[in-house]
Amino acid sequence: MSSDLTRARLSQEFEQALRPLMAQRVFPKGVTIYRHGAVAGGLYLINSGSVRVLLPASDNQNQLLEVAGEGTILGLSETLSGENYRVSVEADEQTNASFVTRKDLVELLNGNREFSMQVVRMLSDSLHGLYHRFRSVSAHPGRPRRRTPNQGLG
Repeated sequence: MSSDLTRARLSQEFEQALRPLMAQRVFPKGVTIYRHGAVAGGLYLINSGSVRVLLPASDNQNQLLEVAGEGTILGLSETLSGENYRVSVEADEQTNASFVTRKDLVELLNGNREFSMQVVRMLSDSLHGLYHRFRSVSAHPGRPRRRTPNQGLG
């Protein structure tokens, strides 16, 4: 699926440690936050607003994969793996996001085992959610659905 669409479930300590590393960015409606294939320079945490997650399609068009909102983390797996972003993301409405560079995130995780384990748990939850989502989509094909604030990927 995408760059890790996952809900932020960070401990208060982890959030406090991330806070000084975050650059706040505001994206007007329709602005591309990042494009499929671009170098993953870091992750985004959606603070307010919503984004459209777009999967490249074979006909040079983008397919709407999901609309994600507040609390969603975008680009976590690519940021950690050093791979390029796997999807494109654009602001569905005016969106406020926090950006953490790959370098800063890796340094923070290298220095704290508990924070690293929180990220592993988030990635694991995301993987399990993807499994359930794909099972659901293959059983009931249709339009992507909007994720509510209390839903994970499943």
